[in-house]
Amino acid sequence: MNNVRKFLDSSVKKFLLTTGILNIVIIFVMFLFIFINGIQFFKHSSVSDFLFGTKWISLSGIYGLIPLLVGSFWVTIVAILISVPLGILTAVYIFEYAPGKIKNNMKILIEIMSAIPSVVLGFIGLYVLSGPIKNLFNLNSGLTSFTGSIMLAFMALPTIVTMTEDALNALDPSYKEASLALGATKIETIFNILLPAAFPGIFAGIMLGFGRIIGETLTVLMVTGNAPIIAKSPLSSVRTMTATIAAEMGEVVQGSDHYFALFAIGIILFLISFITNTIADHFVTKARKLKN
Repeated sequence: MNNVRKFLDSSVKKFLLTTGILNIVIIFVMFLFIFINGIQFFKHSSVSDFLFGTKWISLSGIYGLIPLLVGSFWVTIVAILISVPLGILTAVYIFEYAPGKIKNNMKILIEIMSAIPSVVLGFIGLYVLSGPIKNLFNLNSGLTSFTGSIMLAFMALPTIVTMTEDALNALDPSYKEASLALGATKIETIFNILLPAAFPGIFAGIMLGFGRIIGETLTVLMVTGNAPIIAKSPLSSVRTMTATIAAEMGEVVQGSDHYFALFAIGIILFLISFITNTIADHFVTKARKLKN
């Protein structure tokens, strides 16, 4: 019996080790594939023209990243400005104020939100949200960066709410008890003691939400207007880096400069995702250390 148990333990350990190594290899191969193809673009175009170019006109062979970066910036920054306060306040309500039954129902609702396909959110933005935004701001079209930002904020909310609530639950009860014993109100305790103490976990949630926003493709492809211009406000149509790859990769000639330019965008996105996840992992680790 002991021999069978040892064999099973050893087999599971080797299986998990193999799975972990395989995941690392797959990620490395993916990055290598993107890098090898993306670097081909710079054999015929300069890095500065790509990174600082102000026009993206693929039919004319003009590949400037700035309009796509600006589009991604507007979509991301507005989505963060919407989702972070709303997510933190929702988590505070669930943690401190919600009765047991409402708390459980809200958690279930948040889990359902995270499971909604991005194409469904794209349809909602396209056919439900774009019209009111067009009328509200008196625009020619409701397909704007702002429309996309609202939908992406909805997508990022579950991550921010869940991680913020987990960070608050991980705090030692003495934080709250000591603050209340000294005469602080519940609101003062939450905003002056609990949230600052849970900041590493909250910030990790924000960074993971940011990663979800910056990497989303289908929703922004459907609702942001797909105009590769340098937008001066979030009420303008834009095109993000992810939407550009999705929109143009299916029709591009393999091996052309246009083909390699899309992979060059992929390198930029991969680096942004890597940096985002590295920062989030750092704060998650920090939050765990504080918990222990």
